[in-house]
Amino acid sequence: MKKVLVAIILIVVFIFLSVLVVAPIINDNIAKKTANKLADLPLPNNTEFIEMVYIAGKLIGNGNGMQYFGAILIKSELSLEELKEYYLQFAKDEWECVVESQIDTDIKIIEHTKLTFKTNVEGDDYYIVYSWGDNNTIFHGFDIRGH
Repeated sequence: MKKVLVAIILIVVFIFLSVLVVAPIINDNIAKKTANKLADLPLPNNTEFIEMVYIAGKLIGNGNGMQYFGAILIKSELSLEELKEYYLQFAKDEWECVVESQIDTDIKIIEHTKLTFKTNVEGDDYYIVYSWGDNNTIFHGFDIRGH
């Protein structure tokens, strides 16, 4: 009887530890999918794709909660208003396909960790297009980065 109880306890501990290891991997994958959706969108005319970034964790605001962020850096001859109008057609809500000017490598939207583009941003023709992802699985609760 004791051996069965010890075996059950070890199995439960193993499963719990496995979830703690797997959760960040799954959450990073969700953030990557958020960025990939942006990268897969057709670019407007006179615009080039530069790079893509993503991150999962507690990124903005207070309290606990896992957040998923994906972004692309583009260089365009179009104005900010023209780009916002173009990407509006792909947005299902106000948190998707947000377009802002990008003046340096730092991504200012992210508050609780540093996220940067690798590309040296020079000039006023660089823009960030970003979206916030979503996940309804149990894994967001087991990732320490969301707490």
